[in-house]
Amino acid sequence: AGPFYWLQKHKMPPWLALLIVIATVMLAGFLMITLVGTSVNDFTDNLPIYQEKLRAQALLLIDYLNRFGIKLSREVLLEHFDPGAVMQSAAGMLARAGGVLTNSFLILLTVIFILFEAAGMPTKLRTALPDADFSLTSFEKFIAGVRQYLVIKTLVSLVTGIAVTIGLMLLGLDYFLLWGLLAFLLNYVPNIGSIIAAIPAVLLAVVQLGMFKALLVAAIYLAVNIIMGNAVEPKLMGHKLGLSSLVVFLSLVFWGWILGPIGMLLSVPLTMIVKIALEVNDSTRWLAILLSSDASVPQKAPTDK
Repeated sequence: AGPFYWLQKHKMPPWLALLIVIATVMLAGFLMITLVGTSVNDFTDNLPIYQEKLRAQALLLIDYLNRFGIKLSREVLLEHFDPGAVMQSAAGMLARAGGVLTNSFLILLTVIFILFEAAGMPTKLRTALPDADFSLTSFEKFIAGVRQYLVIKTLVSLVTGIAVTIGLMLLGLDYFLLWGLLAFLLNYVPNIGSIIAAIPAVLLAVVQLGMFKALLVAAIYLAVNIIMGNAVEPKLMGHKLGLSSLVVFLSLVFWGWILGPIGMLLSVPLTMIVKIALEVNDSTRWLAILLSSDASVPQKAPTDK
């Protein structure tokens, strides 16, 4: 939304601004899908190598435990532990992640068209509604609130993804760009998104780099998410855009049930849109307060008569 309105402010026709934004998003989507597809194919080609590394790590773990008096048989482990099945499951997870990213790209295109339609909404409100001034004010507050939330959340997610990418690249983990992209996207998922993003990278680090560096990978995810999620984001957001922990969890369940994995990805943005829409009307402001982390929903200023 930001680039679209910025181009309009600089005297660019709406149709041209929309065309530029769509072209940029399509290019980003193409690069994203190419990255995922290349990573999945490369991972599949390297499955035999990862299988042998995983088998070697499992045997090292047995030797380590045996030194501490925990007796495990190598034969029993190799009989019941199939590295090939584990790595095939990991490849399937990567493929499903690619599907989620593709759906996210399509949803992003839909949002762009919605924002383009929103540019003409004030004129429609003046024509269609008797109390046009109040409706227009409420609509402008709604758009401003949604834009503020999405800009801040996107910036925080972008910094999170970049920090994870740099950290994993320095450690030498394969597919660090893919893990950074997942960290960026899954940062929109409340509570469990960061955990889900870290799991495949940590597991790959165990196979590729060993247990010690896998712990470093986990530490990178933990540090980045503590700094960005618990310090930077709340400070930028402020309290007025906060949702209660219960509402965040219920929104995750509800939107995930309605829209599947994409709903989980967009659960907080969608709930924030609902909350902001409720805030701008006196008759529904009490519902926005119930959704908030506290009673800090701004009250409507008195109007001069």
